[in-house]
Amino acid sequence: MQSWRCQCRLRWLGFLATMAVLFVGVIDGAAWAATVIRLGHVGFPGSLFDTLATRYAKEVNETLKGRVEVKVFHSSQLGTDEQMIKGVKIGAVEMFIPSTIMSTVDQRYGIFEMPYIIVNRAHMKRVTENPQVQKALLDGLPAKGVRVLGIWENGFRHITNNMRPIVKPDDLKGIKLRVPGGVWRVKMFKAYGANPSPMPFAEVYSALQSGVMDAQENPFPQIWGGKFQEVQKYLSLTGHVYTPAYLVVGEEFWQKLPKDVQTTLAKISWEMGDFARAEGERLDKELMGKLAPPMKANEADKEAFIKASPAVYEEFGSQVTGASELTKLFQSLR
Repeated sequence: MQSWRCQCRLRWLGFLATMAVLFVGVIDGAAWAATVIRLGHVGFPGSLFDTLATRYAKEVNETLKGRVEVKVFHSSQLGTDEQMIKGVKIGAVEMFIPSTIMSTVDQRYGIFEMPYIIVNRAHMKRVTENPQVQKALLDGLPAKGVRVLGIWENGFRHITNNMRPIVKPDDLKGIKLRVPGGVWRVKMFKAYGANPSPMPFAEVYSALQSGVMDAQENPFPQIWGGKFQEVQKYLSLTGHVYTPAYLVVGEEFWQKLPKDVQTTLAKISWEMGDFARAEGERLDKELMGKLAPPMKANEADKEAFIKASPAVYEEFGSQVTGASELTKLFQSLR
């Protein structure tokens, strides 16, 4: 009888020990489960945004395998730029790739909306790496709920439309032109005589197809990704603005990550800046032959556009604190 009781007790203890190991294993597994990072953007497959997001996810997932998994959501699956910039602050999305919309977070980002402020990609690289620029544009963002981990590329923007070739600002008069969110692109095109209206990127194709909009302006990869060449007749090589893209993370989410994970995410993102600019340059050359034809391409009189732009610079300098100094700094880095 005593022997039977001992056997039962030993079996019970063995069962408890097994359950304890399994329980610890579950806790341990949960503790080391990969942190999922949703990375959203508005670009379609084939766009530069999607190329960059996919490459970043691959590098992070390989480097931090088992600890972090970046999942990419293209084509506004996580919302418009306006929705994602709000969502990233409250954890509705962990990361996203904005461009022009950053000027609504900090007005100083409107510097990239100034016509012809960036002359080429080598100039942009110097701007990106300048400590004064970084301090002005990056240091204040965490207090606003977001953090920029890297400065990538959207690219040099050109105008497509269904009305006529755009050679000088006067050619834009009366044209209904879609622009992204942000006040300075609207101000610039109003100064040129166009009728600009902000609209989410996902809605642009149908707006052009239906005639709600006559025109839009974007870099080649976004034009190609959006298939705007299917619904536009003219491609005018204005190159009026160079827009960066940024890898943005929510600050509250960021602070919950281990320090070594933060370091890796930031390092990979920042190092991708050179790749982004090189890929943008490569795509410009490759896509020109795919966009025209079917669209008819023409060179623009950039000097005429530059001469029509001082009022935009003056308003930016008078309305935004530190804008005049930042403009001079950008110009000094050419």
